[in-house]
Amino acid sequence: MASSMKKNRNKHHEQSPPAEEQLPMVDELRAAIGPLFGALQTYCSDACLSRYLRARNWCVKKSEKMLRESIKWRASYKPEAISWEEVAMESETGKVYRANFLDKFGRTVLIMRPSKQNTNCMDGQIKQLVFSMENAILNLPPNQEQMVWLIDFDGWTLSNSVPVKTARETATILQNHYPERLSLAILYNPPRIFEAFWLIVKPVLDPKTYQKVKFVYSKDAESLKLMDQLFDMDKLDFAFGGRHYEDFDFLEYQKRMLEDEIKREGYWNLGSKKSKS
Repeated sequence: MASSMKKNRNKHHEQSPPAEEQLPMVDELRAAIGPLFGALQTYCSDACLSRYLRARNWCVKKSEKMLRESIKWRASYKPEAISWEEVAMESETGKVYRANFLDKFGRTVLIMRPSKQNTNCMDGQIKQLVFSMENAILNLPPNQEQMVWLIDFDGWTLSNSVPVKTARETATILQNHYPERLSLAILYNPPRIFEAFWLIVKPVLDPKTYQKVKFVYSKDAESLKLMDQLFDMDKLDFAFGGRHYEDFDFLEYQKRMLEDEIKREGYWNLGSKKSKS
C-alpha cells in the first residue's frame, strides 16, 4: 500500500500537490541527497528543495537527479564565491546588471543588453551572468523567490551577439541550476533577424522556461499594457518604454556591488576576502 502511494505521488502532477503533502516530499528529497556541509548545506534549504520539486512536477526521483547535478556543479564552480573584483571588467558596459528597483510584485529585475558585449571570453561572460544571478537572489525581498529579466535588443545584430555556444551553455546553467528563479524573461523589441538566433537556442529550453519568455514590442498596444502592469514607468529605463532617462552608471553600480560583498560573504559564511596586493 505504502509503495503504491509513493508511486502515485511521484507521477507527473499537472498541479502542485496539497500543502500537507509537500513537506514530506521535501523531507524525502533531503533524505535522498544525504548530509551536506558548508555552502551546499546553506544552499539546500527547504525552499530550495521545493523549487527543485516544482521544476520536476513534484517527482522526487527526477528532482533528486536534478539537484545532484546542481550540487556537483556548485561544488565545482562555486558560484557563491565569485567576487565583484572577478567580474568588474565584464560589467563595465552594463550588459548585465541588477536594476535598482523591483517590479510591482516585488521581484528583482535583471537588465540585459546583448549589444553592450565587451569581451570575447565565454568563461568570463558566463561568470558575470552567474554572479548577477547570485546577486539578484541575494537581494530578493522576503517571501519572494523569483526575478524578471528585461532584455533590450537596441543595437543588437547577429555580428555582435554572443556565440551560440555561449548562449546554449548559459541557458543550460540557468534552467538546470536556478530552477523556479525566473518569473518572466521579456525580450524587448527583438529584430526580425533575431528569429534565426532564437530558432537555434529555443530547443535547449525546457517547456517551463520557454513559456516564461515574452516578446514585447513598443509599437504593440498589448505589449505596452504588459509593461505598465509589471513596472513603475517612472523607474523603468526609457529603453523599455519607461520614463527613467539616466544611462547605466558603472561607478554607482560598482558601489552597490561592493556593498553587497559584505552581505554575500555573511550569507555564505565565507569570511573576509581581500585582494592580494
